[in-house]
Amino acid sequence: MKIQKRQIAGMNLVYKFYSFDYFLDAMERLGYESIEILPNAPHFYVPDLSSGDMAAIRQKIADHHLKVICYTPDQCSYPVNISYHSEVARRRSIQSLTRQIEVCSYLGSGQMLLTSGYGYFDEPKEHAWERMIDSLGQLSRKAEREGVVLVLEPIRTDETNLVTNLPALKKAILEVGSPNLKGMLDTSPMYYAGESIAQYARELGDDLWHIHLIDGRPAGHLAWGDGIFPLEQYIREIEESGYERYMTIELTSAEYYNDPNPAMEQSMNALRPYFG
Repeated sequence: MKIQKRQIAGMNLVYKFYSFDYFLDAMERLGYESIEILPNAPHFYVPDLSSGDMAAIRQKIADHHLKVICYTPDQCSYPVNISYHSEVARRRSIQSLTRQIEVCSYLGSGQMLLTSGYGYFDEPKEHAWERMIDSLGQLSRKAEREGVVLVLEPIRTDETNLVTNLPALKKAILEVGSPNLKGMLDTSPMYYAGESIAQYARELGDDLWHIHLIDGRPAGHLAWGDGIFPLEQYIREIEESGYERYMTIELTSAEYYNDPNPAMEQSMNALRPYFG
């Protein structure tokens, strides 16, 4: 099944030096129909916003004919880490993400991205794993009540000592046992782990819920054409798997910060030949 343009989402992370209005204008002008939102300053920082501010943001998105397909709170760095050794900090992290689930639902996004957090690298890994599973369980129960699916993203081994690959992702989903906790892949940590989209699709099946589809060298989250990743192979594996959900162009490299539009346009243009 050929991929569709509506499946490709832009993300505001790379627009950190521009206004949220500028980002929305750019997405509409460049042909994106879907967006993934990082709720962070300067665009919007949830603890600072009133209900009126939230309503205005939701209306702005609708006015640009855009759909929020994933909501991605900042994680895995202070002060939010669901696997913290400190129970005070871990409780604060769970409370923060509980509120983010509510905002995710309010903005009309059916899914929110989570990472595993990390434990101390000099403590037994199983201790941090137990804390992670407990946190994911609490957040999954909240997501069930709010009608939100949580998508758990493996990240690189220099970012966490917990969920860094497909086997760890499957283990976490199984141990939590919630219908509202699913898996996703990011082509950068996937590449580092020596895994493939075909593997994710085969082993997760219907639990593969989201994709970050980006290029890399292999480091970096780059525009398509700026790295070494095999786009044609990735698209073929996506199509052969029958995957019909969303894929985000998650650009994080500072080389794009001054002028992100060309990189977002370049990525969309690289994908156009594959659209059905």
